[in-house]
Amino acid sequence: MEYIEDLNGGFSVIENIKVSGAREGKYGVSIILCPDSTAAAVFTSNKVVAAPVKYTKNVLKKGIISAVFVNSGNANCFTGQQGIKDCETLVELVSKDLDIPSDEIAISSTGVIGREMPIDIISKVAYESISKLGNEPENSLAAAKAIMTTDTFPKECAVEVTLTTGEKVKIAGITKGSGMIAPNMGTMLSFIVTDAIIPSDEIKKALKKAADVSFNMIVVDGDESTNDTCLMMANGASGVDVINDGELDPNFQDALNYLCTDLAKKMARDGEGATKFIEANVCGAKDFEDAKLAAKSIISSSLFKSAVFGGDPNWGRIVSAIGYSGCDLNPDIVTIAIADDEDEVDLVRKGEILAFEDTPYLERAEKIMQSKNVVVNIDMFLGDGEATAWGCDLTYDYVKINAEYTT
Repeated sequence: MEYIEDLNGGFSVIENIKVSGAREGKYGVSIILCPDSTAAAVFTSNKVVAAPVKYTKNVLKKGIISAVFVNSGNANCFTGQQGIKDCETLVELVSKDLDIPSDEIAISSTGVIGREMPIDIISKVAYESISKLGNEPENSLAAAKAIMTTDTFPKECAVEVTLTTGEKVKIAGITKGSGMIAPNMGTMLSFIVTDAIIPSDEIKKALKKAADVSFNMIVVDGDESTNDTCLMMANGASGVDVINDGELDPNFQDALNYLCTDLAKKMARDGEGATKFIEANVCGAKDFEDAKLAAKSIISSSLFKSAVFGGDPNWGRIVSAIGYSGCDLNPDIVTIAIADDEDEVDLVRKGEILAFEDTPYLERAEKIMQSKNVVVNIDMFLGDGEATAWGCDLTYDYVKINAEYTT
């Protein structure tokens, strides 16, 4: 899309924002200071909800956020009333130090579930983070790094979009997540800021649409977290209103979708212990919902994910995953292909099996399965529904990481 331009620098491309990050061992704190911003968020659908999620949901009722406090190393989940008190303590720290109303401060946490917040350590790191607030690329990178847990690299993205009116606005975001990643948002925290003017109710609608085609379409391990938060703020620094005649500019929605998809794919690539990235494209489904079911089922299949790790083009696991996904499927007409950056081969073409032993189809498939990027392309020939999902392989290291996570 020629009207979307990638930018470098993360949050630093946005005016009137300061961010920071600091760490002490496994504990990190990021601060996002963006005064008087309209805001909205989407959260985990897990019935076990962390204290910061409950707290921030209440703060967002006002629709205005001026700062966000994020910590890693402790999820502050299943911590009872003490968890809420700890949220209040940390918010008050930020409120006093930055002279911001406490009811305009959101809070988010990631880390081990069921452990009380080490307030002394987190507070110490918080003060250090606040002292480093700035609007340079290194500030944005520090914020992205401070919220990492088992992530192996920081994740940020920034774009400039030319609206249908010809005016330009910017959107930037950071995210973390590499395990407990499942449909309906995985263990992920994402924070997005735009310099556009947009009311909180419109942010909510736009963010939900973006999450549905990005964060809700990634799977690492099928476990859904208790802390998932994707929060978006609009500080209006550009002076450009993206609502025209009561409708959100479609180019802005496309840019938000693009940014969220970029961040989502980075999480999938960084899946715990992952060695390969998987993309599943489904077309020809009865409708969009069926396409989503099929695509997510493929990248959720532990059997197929294991096959990708082992380099085995076991298309039977693909068709099995589609079959139990709940979507409509006619095995007699489906086409299943796999691809990498250089080649694509049909394994099954309109129900006809091509990838037998000692066939060139299977030989090409085996070579493709050695690639770092494995793409599954499905055509169901039942309608015009299409969707894409992303994930990673399932490796020995995933088990090792999670066997030792709390120790």
